[in-house]
Amino acid sequence: MAKKSAAETFTGYKQKLLNFIRSRVNQIEDAEDILQDVFYQFSRVDNLVNPIENTSAWLYRAAKNKIIDHYKKKKDESLPASYDEDEDEYIIDEIADIIYGKETTPETEMFRSLVFEEIQTALADLPPEQREVFELTELNDYSVKEAAKKTNTPVNTVLSRKHYAVKFLRKRLEELYADVMGV
Repeated sequence: MAKKSAAETFTGYKQKLLNFIRSRVNQIEDAEDILQDVFYQFSRVDNLVNPIENTSAWLYRAAKNKIIDHYKKKKDESLPASYDEDEDEYIIDEIADIIYGKETTPETEMFRSLVFEEIQTALADLPPEQREVFELTELNDYSVKEAAKKTNTPVNTVLSRKHYAVKFLRKRLEELYADVMGV
């Protein structure tokens, strides 16, 4: 199978990728800018010694990263002048307000979507026993005792599985946190 040129790839993916970006960005101009950046990056990377093997996956991941950059830039523009980078609590409160707050803007919806998408991806990569315990206790509000009874597992084992699941999820979500917060 012959390799497609960058122009052919652009033609084949332009509308789908624009729809993907548009559903996550509130301004069409911003979506078109992001699309242009993705294809510019693709044309530069695809000509290197190691060509891209899965074009579709690469394009959507690049688009997702550009969308994160877009919102991070908007967030940086709106930070108060008195903000001190050492105030981690401020950052955590801001993220919690966006994720759990009642404000519904395209930006907050996009951020929520990214966070929940990353959580779902990370949950899928957990060992089944850890995922089950995490979902029962954190998503379905089971107590540890109730989760132990439901899974027919000792309480200490449930606690251990939950601990490892939380540790794994934190590590996996550090990249998203770093991307969004510019850390």
